Amino acid sequence: MVPVIEKEKFTIYTFVLRSSSEVEQTMREIVAFLTPDTFIHINAYMHNTVLVQNLKIQLLKYISEENIIFLKSQEKTNISVILFSPKDAQNSEPLVHQVLQSFQEENVKEAQKLQQCKRELLNRYFTDNLTHMPNIYQLRKDLQENDHAGLVVLNIDNFKTVNNFYGFNVGDFVIENVASYLSQFLKQYRVYRLSVDEFAFVLENNLNFYDLKDFLTDLYESLKNLTINYQESKIFVDMTLASCSNTNTEDIFSKVSMALKYAKENSLPFWIYEDRMNFENEYEKNLKVSSVVRNAVENSNILPYFQSIIDNKSSQIRKYECLARLIDENGVVISPALFIPIAKKIKVYNLVTKTIIEKSFAVFEKNDFEFTINLSIEDLMSSEIFEFIITKLKTSKASNRVIFELLESEAIADFKKVERFINEVKRYGAKIAIDDFGSGYSNFFYLTKMSVDYIKIDGDLIANIDTDKNSLLVVETIVEFAKRLGIQTIAEYVHSSPILAKVKEMGIDYSQGFYIDEPHPKFI
Repeated sequence: MVPVIEKEKFTIYTFVLRSSSEVEQTMREIVAFLTPDTFIHINAYMHNTVLVQNLKIQLLKYISEENIIFLKSQEKTNISVILFSPKDAQNSEPLVHQVLQSFQEENVKEAQKLQQCKRELLNRYFTDNLTHMPNIYQLRKDLQENDHAGLVVLNIDNFKTVNNFYGFNVGDFVIENVASYLSQFLKQYRVYRLSVDEFAFVLENNLNFYDLKDFLTDLYESLKNLTINYQESKIFVDMTLASCSNTNTEDIFSKVSMALKYAKENSLPFWIYEDRMNFENEYEKNLKVSSVVRNAVENSNILPYFQSIIDNKSSQIRKYECLARLIDENGVVISPALFIPIAKKIKVYNLVTKTIIEKSFAVFEKNDFEFTINLSIEDLMSSEIFEFIITKLKTSKASNRVIFELLESEAIADFKKVERFINEVKRYGAKIAIDDFGSGYSNFFYLTKMSVDYIKIDGDLIANIDTDKNSLLVVETIVEFAKRLGIQTIAEYVHSSPILAKVKEMGIDYSQGFYIDEPHPKFI
């Protein structure tokens, strides 16, 4: 069956050949449609092949050479012969002109289709797929066209909880309903969807701080009772708002983002960015510290500093606590209070813990002292750290002298996991201490369930036992409770001779603090 396309003034016939052996049969089919005015296109990857030349020789027997045109094809295996045959032999207009006109018309149509496709693709690029709202790219484009526009961002506070509890389908349902509500409620503005749980709209003119504050106050009051009905459930949607009172849109996204972050961290209904707040300085500082921490981890500049712990009966050093310190490229010692939170944020905290464990074990494998290493709840919950510690305990000759200090002030979300950790490390002779006991919400119940060897009494209590009766009472209670459970006690932050004397008088087993010894980078 020969493929046929009917045009207004001519008919198109298409023939396909794959080898020279098909030329004779194909010519018999072609001859049936040939006229002196037939116009032919031969589409081939190469034109100097035997097949193409044989085909040309046969065609020249019926039509003139000027009616044959060779075109380059990307198809390497097939050759196509396309015949353009006039419907009206009396038409004075040459067929080639008719064909070219038809091609021109088709090209125009294809160009129009292509433009339409481009418009649709461009529209998709600037449109959110779920809500069909303009997206962040459209917002940036619109802000570039208005140097004095104001930006208000609205973030759904509890969307992650909704998504986790109800599932993604319900999450999408909530987003669609919130988008619809905002579009209606803020119909005088163009509302954008910026991210999963974030929307925004543009104020034509940036308001001054006090006008903006009044505007956001009214807006928050109007939005704070928003509920979405899903089947028989009511889903409450809370929002945090943020804006910027600057007079231009330069860096407005980052400024509003900083305001939003501040509002969320402080549980505020909204926050307005002002240049005088200097949020950028804090961000810059964090970025610099992040770089310092990353470099220190990569270059093994996380070191243990050692602080001695004495036996209160003999006043002899019996143990050392290994305290993490970071040494920056200028040799400055940075406290863990500064670099540990950053290490957690940039996801190198596990490497910090591993480094301190590795270096501490290396030091104490060469002596007979006991040594303590601090572990956070994140460490206990990490299977990576757990496996690292177990491997170290299996291979080290200091395994029966290490004491892992668990931070009591941190909430224990998975008690069974902590219990498993304790039981496993004790198999290799390691001991367990509860650090900072007496701070926060000390849980005496945990002590009855965990196989603890030491309680380190919080330094804030120890520091005042000579002057504060309440602190003294609490410490006495902890010591008595520990003795009944057979747990030894360690006093932290012993800063003076009277405090050390009081600690010994109370029957606390061990002491550490600056009065006894300060942390040192070298083991003494």
